[in-house]
Amino acid sequence: MKIIDVRNVTWIRDDSTILHDVSWQVESGEHWCIVGLNGSGKTTLLNMINGYIWPTRGQLSVLGHTFGEFDLRELRKSIGWVSSSLQQRLYGSETALNIVLSGKFATIGLYDDFLQEDLTKAYSLLQLLGCEKLTNRRYDTFSQGERQRVLIARALMASPKLLILDEPCTGLDVFARELLLNMVDNITKQPDAPTLLFVTHHVEEIMPVFKKTLLIKEGKIFRAGDTLDLLNTELLSDFFDAPLDVERRNNRTWLLPSSNITEEKLKEDYVNEH
Repeated sequence: MKIIDVRNVTWIRDDSTILHDVSWQVESGEHWCIVGLNGSGKTTLLNMINGYIWPTRGQLSVLGHTFGEFDLRELRKSIGWVSSSLQQRLYGSETALNIVLSGKFATIGLYDDFLQEDLTKAYSLLQLLGCEKLTNRRYDTFSQGERQRVLIARALMASPKLLILDEPCTGLDVFARELLLNMVDNITKQPDAPTLLFVTHHVEEIMPVFKKTLLIKEGKIFRAGDTLDLLNTELLSDFFDAPLDVERRNNRTWLLPSSNITEEKLKEDYVNEH
């Protein structure tokens, strides 16, 4: 079964084409990174995978269910999505434990009765994500990195078949980022690990476990395939429209602006990003 099957999908909003004839498949057992700058179409693609928007043209199926032939509310129960927008919706007075437990019911706040086995699982997930010390602490006392790890634990509470981490390292310092990336790596090693989509615009965040990468640019698939085949100097310089030097360290790829890049180009890229 294909986890995701996107075929010739186009999405148009207000006479603007946001996604252009996108085709992309994710097979069972694959973990993918989705890389693109702001405005590249990443969020639109994620919203479509989650069934919040529909293709203007083309066909889409997720977890073996074709859109238009299945109740998308049921489908979403098998998809975990961690994003910055979710952080802002949670109640500051909630404890980490209650936040994780609420993931079983996909609610903001814990209102439903839970079983002892749910409690055991929530404790286990907090431990897996290195958050056991936060169990009874209030959410509004957490650091940004702690919030992200608790939200990932919450997403795992419903045993999703697909887990989407949407720029989870945003706002983290280098140490918190590396801790979070290690936790993500730990998730993939669990016997019942979901398929992971890790969304970023920082190539250095692509861990070795993400053996597949999708490069999306201006609403089009720039390249998709084996990560090691894509993360090279020539292709990434073309993708980012700037001369770059690529280094491999600790099985990760690091980008450096080439000595040939101009100050005008750096300013242009900064304006485009912000």
